[in-house]
Amino acid sequence: MTYVVTDNCIKCKYMDCVEVCPVDCFYEGENMLVIHPDECIDCGVCEPECPADAIKPDTEPGLDSWLQLNAEYAVKWPNITTKKPEPPDAKEFDGVGGKFEKYFSPNPGQGD
Repeated sequence: MTYVVTDNCIKCKYMDCVEVCPVDCFYEGENMLVIHPDECIDCGVCEPECPADAIKPDTEPGLDSWLQLNAEYAVKWPNITTKKPEPPDAKEFDGVGGKFEKYFSPNPGQGD
């Protein structure tokens, strides 16, 4: 098992999860984060820290595509271990549906 970041992270990109991760398995894209599934130790401390409820265990049904996306971009994007401020409009995008199709960016973030 691993944890995965799902679509509600897109355009919200809260980083409370990064701060508590004991193994630094988060990677930063331009407008979302992902978890490297091979680095995640399944501790689960990140899940309750996410204000957008965007982190889920991969054992939940329907998350196969998100597991694949997390694995793909974790090797392309830079590692992030330090919390940065969320985007100024993060609250406006929290809970908005269809964010992947409308807003996902494959571009990397800055990382640490």
